[in-house]
Amino acid sequence: MKNGLVFGKYYPFHKGHEALISFAAAQCDKLFVIVCASQTENIPSHIRANWIKETFVDNDKIEIIELNYDESVLPNTSDSSLEVSKIWAAKFMKILPAIDLLVTSEPYGDYVANFMDAEHFLFDLDRTRVPISATQIRGSIYENWEYLTDAVKRYYQKKIVFLGTECTGKSSISKALSQQFNSSVVNEVGRDIVENSEEFSTEQLFLIAKAHAQNIEKVCSELKPLVFIDTDIYITQSYAKFAFGEYLDISQNIYDANKADMYFYLNNDLEFIQDGTRMEEESRNILHLSHIETLEKFSIPFSKISGNWQSRYSKILNILQKLISPI
Repeated sequence: MKNGLVFGKYYPFHKGHEALISFAAAQCDKLFVIVCASQTENIPSHIRANWIKETFVDNDKIEIIELNYDESVLPNTSDSSLEVSKIWAAKFMKILPAIDLLVTSEPYGDYVANFMDAEHFLFDLDRTRVPISATQIRGSIYENWEYLTDAVKRYYQKKIVFLGTECTGKSSISKALSQQFNSSVVNEVGRDIVENSEEFSTEQLFLIAKAHAQNIEKVCSELKPLVFIDTDIYITQSYAKFAFGEYLDISQNIYDANKADMYFYLNNDLEFIQDGTRMEEESRNILHLSHIETLEKFSIPFSKISGNWQSRYSKILNILQKLISPI
């Protein structure tokens, strides 16, 4: 039986790593993948290991091992050094059975393999197959999105929700931002189910909650970096409390689908335009207070955005650019 080894930080795991592991797995009967995580890094080893498990869920010859280490004991460097390679090789030999084959994309792989008395396969040293490195990705996750595996995309994908009453810019701003960031948008479904905001039933609110959650899940599955969501379950709950005096009994899976990374509440200080299907402005302003009360009751953190449309857009854009800054 031929045992193989690959090791790395996978910080984060990307398609270059995937290609290397696929190649290594084809060369042996059993492949050990060691996830090396330093105490100074902010993504735990179990998350990185799960990325690899999800990617290779159908390959039963791969075994993933988490190695959490202290940089004062195990040197944290990618330089080719005999001394450093000897230290790491000794650590690997303590936690693994005999290794016949080591696969790396680094020159120091020869040193490590020699110390482990294993054959070394050098894979894509110049990174011509997948021209990316984890360092480049950490510098700009979203600009290098195409190089992430699906499991990692799900981890880094951000859901941004726009809340507020009617006529506050939620739809137009979410659409504009989705174009700005080449990302996805989830439109509200309320107008598809309720023709007039003055007349609706609890049954219709349940339909809205369910349909909107399904749409969020569908759009998120496209794995774009950002998902902009126009309205969510808490606004539906506010309508229920406002009109019927109590909140809906909503299943947890709907709340889970709606859970977001950032919430913007668009204040009701834009000019109100009655299009014949909206509630009257006075009622809309009372509903605004209900929205705020509901968000506070459900402990939803939100940033309140006021001003004209361009001012709102600029404020949100500035916050989002900080959100997606390098890790």
